[in-house]
Amino acid sequence: MKFSKRFDTIEPYLFVGISKTIAEKKKQGIDVISFGIGDPDIPTPQFVIDSLFKHSENPANHRYPESEGLPEYREAVSKYMKKRFNVALDPETEIISLIGAKEGIGHASLALIDEGDVSLVPDPGYPVYSAGCNFSGGEIYKMPLKESLGWKPDLNDIPESIIKRSKILWINYPNNPTGGIADLSFFKDVVDFGIENDIAIMHDACYAEVTFDDYVAPSILEVEGAMDIAIEYHSFSKSFNMTGWRLGFAAGNKDLVQNLLTVKSNLDSGVPQAIQMMGIEAFEKIGEFTIQNNEIYKKRRDKLAKALSEIGLEVVIPKAALYLWCKVPEGYNSSSFTELLLEQCNVVVTPGTGYGEFGEGYVRLSLTTPDDLVEEGVNRISKWKG
Repeated sequence: MKFSKRFDTIEPYLFVGISKTIAEKKKQGIDVISFGIGDPDIPTPQFVIDSLFKHSENPANHRYPESEGLPEYREAVSKYMKKRFNVALDPETEIISLIGAKEGIGHASLALIDEGDVSLVPDPGYPVYSAGCNFSGGEIYKMPLKESLGWKPDLNDIPESIIKRSKILWINYPNNPTGGIADLSFFKDVVDFGIENDIAIMHDACYAEVTFDDYVAPSILEVEGAMDIAIEYHSFSKSFNMTGWRLGFAAGNKDLVQNLLTVKSNLDSGVPQAIQMMGIEAFEKIGEFTIQNNEIYKKRRDKLAKALSEIGLEVVIPKAALYLWCKVPEGYNSSSFTELLLEQCNVVVTPGTGYGEFGEGYVRLSLTTPDDLVEEGVNRISKWKG
């Protein structure tokens, strides 16, 4: 059977392979500790679960949802964005619900990219930015994230010939996998670049509520001109430990939002209404909950970073997101060090090259591993033999 030529440019999704590796080890009776996938071990808050039970009993929520999301949900998003970022949004035209941010990010290219068009993608970066472009028949231009620039791309390095063909520029702050952060000055530069070159700006802000050390993540929509050119993606997955419930939203420029909605309405049936009602409940207590949640992750960050440093590994300590971006020891590359930890220590980390070629020389460790396993995992890593 002949499959689409799209599969010539699309690799199997990174974390599917990691999950299979863990499952195979467990089948052999081997106890594996995973710092791989960023899937919170802390349960969804009980008050959110209680809301789901309540709203799932309403027969109105048993029917197909509208693709754009419930009016009440979009209104709740609007209030959150105003309170949190002082960004005013029209819930009717500038906000839509998402079945988790991943699908919105993946679908976005279908609204903008034709064959021969270019998507500007951060490297290292979330693999879905590239996958969406590949499925749309476009071309990828990789923007290296430079440690010297605080894990930001240098827009001046992009060739003019590439800029002329570009339709989308992806950014992600707080950043996965590096933990890099951005300020409004950087966002302003990105917005100006997009306006000057007629390139849509796509900002993945899924870690905006996972912050440490008094850092407060901004929204690109706070910047003057952003509503003319940008769309921002948010998720409940990390903010409320709701990865399995699949809930998020896209907000920003009306035309970008509405064209994304057109794609979605043809390809999915929207977010179940009871889950949207969960989201409304979560918004009401977001400040209180995230403070408690982030304190847990901060303690893990500090414990894991200290332990890794003590065994000679160089760690970037992040002010946000759920990951440690760790340099591999001399004499190894990302893949060989990942394989060594798995085979010698039964510890899973993610190779930096899983996020692109410029992730070489690093591995990513997730903070979503329970405290007792963090200690055991570090103990195992400390015994590796080069």
